[in-house]
Amino acid sequence: MGALLLTGCGTPTLKNGEEVVASVDGKDFTAEELYEELKDQGGMSVLVNMFDTYIVNQEVETDDDAETYADSQYESYQSSYESNGQNFEDTLESAGYKDADDFKDALIVEYKKQKITEDYVKANLTDAEIQSYYDDNIYGDIEGAHILISPETTDDMSDEEVTEAEEKAKKEAEDIIKKLDDGEDFADLAKEYSDDEGTAEDGGKLTITYGEVVDEFWDAASELKDGKYTEEPVKSDYGYHIIYRESQKDKPKLNEVEDDVIDKLVDQKLEEDTSLQTEALVELRKKYNLKINDSDIEKSYNKSVKESLADTEAN
Repeated sequence: MGALLLTGCGTPTLKNGEEVVASVDGKDFTAEELYEELKDQGGMSVLVNMFDTYIVNQEVETDDDAETYADSQYESYQSSYESNGQNFEDTLESAGYKDADDFKDALIVEYKKQKITEDYVKANLTDAEIQSYYDDNIYGDIEGAHILISPETTDDMSDEEVTEAEEKAKKEAEDIIKKLDDGEDFADLAKEYSDDEGTAEDGGKLTITYGEVVDEFWDAASELKDGKYTEEPVKSDYGYHIIYRESQKDKPKLNEVEDDVIDKLVDQKLEEDTSLQTEALVELRKKYNLKINDSDIEKSYNKSVKESLADTEAN
């Protein structure tokens, strides 16, 4: 049987100067042959990962936030795999990681790529985009209260049973509105009937902030006059709401909320356009004067970047 030899220290070379990395009976495999084969089997991706890892580590410090992120993600992955009866250490090894620390280092790199992408998006925001988001999405908070009546449903109910439960909840909400019409106190009714455990004990009292409540809730609250409650139950995924509006604060000035507006715009853009990380990293590589000396790898790199950006634009 032929023997396979993987060379270690004291690596031999052939007469033409090529380093032998492995051999079997009758054949030496050189570093040049390995290199050419790797180019055809993902070598470009490996190279890109190598210089991206270097660049992001130069750009972003490994701080407590990065390490906390890596630890949290590691625990999440570990829990997910082990809950399915898989050995996570074996999984890491199969994926090419030396150990847990090696995997956490990769997670830290991903964290830094996210930070770099966020900074890239932030740096490219225009004043017009910031102003438009402020005009369309920033409102003064509404102080008020609500009573929530949730349908009593379970996963094994038929469609007919779910509909019946929803109708029952709506009827209960309508009955509560009649009690309000008869002069009963909103806070007392919230304490007695509301299914929102977070606000019921405080008489249903809450601050209503645009973007932090479902659209149906905000629309109903914003259309009410101060001191009024909804005359019909407001339906949402949570059930049926009776909403009371006490007052609305003035819209904050742009300079008071600009940082928050920018953060929300960045989140929105990242959600809508998955090409932004590619764009950010391509620009960062230019900053570090990336030069690929192998023409085949350079062509593969340029094609990969072009296709990645084109695919995300098409979607």
